[in-house]
Amino acid sequence: MLNENIRTIRKSKGLSQQDLAIRLNVVRQTVSKWEKGLSVPDSEMLILISDVLETPVSILIGENISEYPTENLKSISEKLEAINLQLANNKIRKRKFLQALLIILCFIILIIFLFLIRLKSPYLNWSYNNPEITVLRVNFHILEWLFVRIAPIIMIFSIIGIILIRKKF
Repeated sequence: MLNENIRTIRKSKGLSQQDLAIRLNVVRQTVSKWEKGLSVPDSEMLILISDVLETPVSILIGENISEYPTENLKSISEKLEAINLQLANNKIRKRKFLQALLIILCFIILIIFLFLIRLKSPYLNWSYNNPEITVLRVNFHILEWLFVRIAPIIMIFSIIGIILIRKKF
């Protein structure tokens, strides 16, 4: 609701995102994020936005103007708190999902390595007498060769990613 109100009021005033950003002393991308609902302005910025757009804060966040200004401020702060909590929860969910993906990737790499170790590099003992089987074995050898060289790098970056994501929690 806040994002739609900012966009609608900005357009009704004939301002571009860049114009509003300059007046608020922020970058255009910040205004864009507000209007897309990817972030919300803090309370001080919300007051500045209302001044620049010449619109009460209560209308920006979608409330009717109340007779008691203290209730307005309390209502505004509660809504901002709820919005910030939702954004924080979304961010945490995304981090947990990414961390889970990286952990799964590490397990898959380990399982494939264990499988290759269990096979004891069978391409060294292959008989190349049958051309059809030889082609399959050579292709398997190419895949194994690529995996053994690329997988450790992917594994290292995955572990680093897991550690960095864990530190942000």
